[in-house]
Amino acid sequence: MASGDQDPLLLLRQSIASGSTILPTASADPSAPEVKLSQATHLTFVTPSRVSLPIDTPTRFVSNDTPVDLRSIYFAWLNREVAIPEYNTFASQLNDELGGKGQVRKFAFVERLDLITWLEGASEESEYIKPLAGDRDGTTSTAAAALASKGAAAPAIGATVGRSGKGTVDPRLAVIYNSERKMGDRNSVLRGIKPTDFSHVRKHAAQFMSKKPLHPSSSNISNNPSLATHQKPRRPDPIILLSPSASSLLRMSNIKSFLESGQYVPPDSLAASSSSGASMLHINRLMKEIDPNRPMRFILVEGPEQFKPEYWSRVVAVFTTGQSWQFKNYKWSNPTELFRHVPGIYVGWRGEQPPESVRGWGHRVLNIGVDRWKETGLTGMDSSRWRDREAVEGIWKMIESNMRSKGWRRDQAPSSI
Repeated sequence: MASGDQDPLLLLRQSIASGSTILPTASADPSAPEVKLSQATHLTFVTPSRVSLPIDTPTRFVSNDTPVDLRSIYFAWLNREVAIPEYNTFASQLNDELGGKGQVRKFAFVERLDLITWLEGASEESEYIKPLAGDRDGTTSTAAAALASKGAAAPAIGATVGRSGKGTVDPRLAVIYNSERKMGDRNSVLRGIKPTDFSHVRKHAAQFMSKKPLHPSSSNISNNPSLATHQKPRRPDPIILLSPSASSLLRMSNIKSFLESGQYVPPDSLAASSSSGASMLHINRLMKEIDPNRPMRFILVEGPEQFKPEYWSRVVAVFTTGQSWQFKNYKWSNPTELFRHVPGIYVGWRGEQPPESVRGWGHRVLNIGVDRWKETGLTGMDSSRWRDREAVEGIWKMIESNMRSKGWRRDQAPSSI
């Protein structure tokens, strides 16, 4: 199959799902040997059939209205486990080795997280990935991505995935289509195959609709016709900032188990070591007062080094140890000013007074105490930590209350905080 008939993103995701080899090569020949990424001119995929694509091929992943090349996508995947500062350092080193023959794009942390999540198959949609050509509603690309995440062969861009009789259909898709339940249209469901005129119902409904106020979102669409032809933008994920201090009781290694499971473990314990190398995490939490039907995904990071200005409107909480150097690179470096916009959270040992700096910042910093850790048994787990969940619920209650007051809704986020 010609390289022009293959989508680079789907090929990469399919290869990751199947665990097949991806080789940087210095030739368009699919059998060429592997070379260093700085010397590569092509990227060779072994599955489903051996095919090589130019490494500077533009992809459907768009950053700042610019398609990102295949080399940058592949480099971000290779360095998915490293922290943002190391990732930026490695990218600069590779750019030096390329010597002007190419340039690796450095992703912002939200773009990088979104890309890695999609490539791993944990998400079937991405706000940064455009649909395939001729697939405005995303049906073809979503179906192909779903097959790729299961290790199936992704259809070529030029192949017809539908059942119009034109082109070819992947055999796996054909099996799925044959099992589909046939659905009728509006007329056949309501009154059989004979079209029925329901225009008279509009006259009866007019007296009720005129008295009902328009929903703010529908009013905005009616005032701006251009919005009515586009899909509603996805609500962005809220962000929680952690303290990078080594003295913090909550770090990237144990924050997920604390906020999701309601149990505290020391950040350097064996139970918390699985997330110790992560530079960002995401957790899910059902915020009933904002959206009772679907959980919200929160992004957790230790610092705002890769923040764009608009990311600050998504920050919903800041964990602190009371050390003001933590806020040096924040939008508001003065703690008093910071906690007027974003609520703070201090977690210390139960029964101990918080630092004087925390007390001086006022009621906008929530003081939470947890019981001291006691090593018990061979597993090192303390089974008596039943009060941890109470502390966690207090934190989430404060975050949810603040989010509601700032304008977080089921389908929108605030433009400023």
